[in-house]
Amino acid sequence: MTRLILEMGMGNDLYGENYTKAACRAVQDALHHSSLTLFSSLNINHSEMLVNVTIGVKKPDLVDKSIVALELPRGKIKVTVVEGGLNIPDTMSGKDHIIATAGIEAFVQIDTDKWKIKN
Repeated sequence: MTRLILEMGMGNDLYGENYTKAACRAVQDALHHSSLTLFSSLNINHSEMLVNVTIGVKKPDLVDKSIVALELPRGKIKVTVVEGGLNIPDTMSGKDHIIATAGIEAFVQIDTDKWKIKN
């Protein structure tokens, strides 16, 4: 499989300390940066692509990966959550504002008889 797409995004939850919500918003931000005409232009079945999503948040164990995966419209989805992102304390409420980052990679099988990928 060859990686053809890499998109990145950022999302937050300012008042609820909800890491999953921030992660979903980061995925949506990344998705809104792209229009994948590549698949229809090259007659590639997008349901066969592998989609790796990496989420960075301060508390990875508080992200529900199955909910984040539902944000992706197509492909075979794998979500990994790692330590990253940023928490900004709100001294007035005693809570944190959660910032999550997302990296989305899409991989497809390339027919090397038709296409040559340059390194």
